[in-house]
Amino acid sequence: MPTSYGSTFVRGSGPVDAPPLVLLPGAGATSLMWSANVAALSAHHRVWAVDSIADYGRSEPSRPVHTAQDFVTWLDELTTALAPGGRFGLAGVSYGAWISAQYALARPERLSALALIAPAGTVMPLGLGFMLRAVSCALPSRFFTRRFMTWLAHDLSVGDAQSQSQLERRIEEGYLAIRSFKARRLVEPSVLSDEQLRALPSPTLFIVGENERIFPASAAVERLRRVAPGIDIDLVPGAGHDVTLVRAEYVTTRLLGLFGAGTPAEARVSSVHPAPTG
Repeated sequence: MPTSYGSTFVRGSGPVDAPPLVLLPGAGATSLMWSANVAALSAHHRVWAVDSIADYGRSEPSRPVHTAQDFVTWLDELTTALAPGGRFGLAGVSYGAWISAQYALARPERLSALALIAPAGTVMPLGLGFMLRAVSCALPSRFFTRRFMTWLAHDLSVGDAQSQSQLERRIEEGYLAIRSFKARRLVEPSVLSDEQLRALPSPTLFIVGENERIFPASAAVERLRRVAPGIDIDLVPGAGHDVTLVRAEYVTTRLLGLFGAGTPAEARVSSVHPAPTG
């Protein structure tokens, strides 16, 4: 898809006449990070999973992204082509959630609903532990990539054989991306003010694992409950920054409840949910 920032690679799934849903990945990830969710989501939506114009993947930037407004302009151009003349659902993970929040503040009239999953910045500043570990990943080393990913996706690292396999695949993908792609400098994600959090469109869903690594989940939940009670909050047990992987089915259910075709009685439950077994 052409934009003024370059050609953006997008994966489309689902009926062409279904309600549109746009999915943004986290930093260092691509549209493929949504592979565990897209089948169920595309049964009810025209799903567009995006490779960020400023990150790894198959998008081809023609000029750099320097500010949050650049991201807003890029995403507005892209979604005008993907969902012409109507509103769409928007969901982002981590850095993609921060971009989603920035877009929601600038273009609330375009969104039918918003999901912020483990957002970088946005509600709480990034923790020092995350920053120090992330810096080491600038070097193309399997050792540093493994150390960082094992820490970031701790719940995945202590899971069953399938979880271990998922983690190993992502470690290898992360190492290959750092080794193979030109180094990129992302816009630093900023924390929203109380007024900005209250200005996010309704409905907005905030999903965070109780073991979140990049910011304290309990502090984020407390802040949102205090300053933006209109936001639906979901604190998910047995998960951290890897919540879309270790609780993939649950996250999908919540997204379907938010964007449509879910099970409303279950999907509207907020706070703490039963931990996964096995």
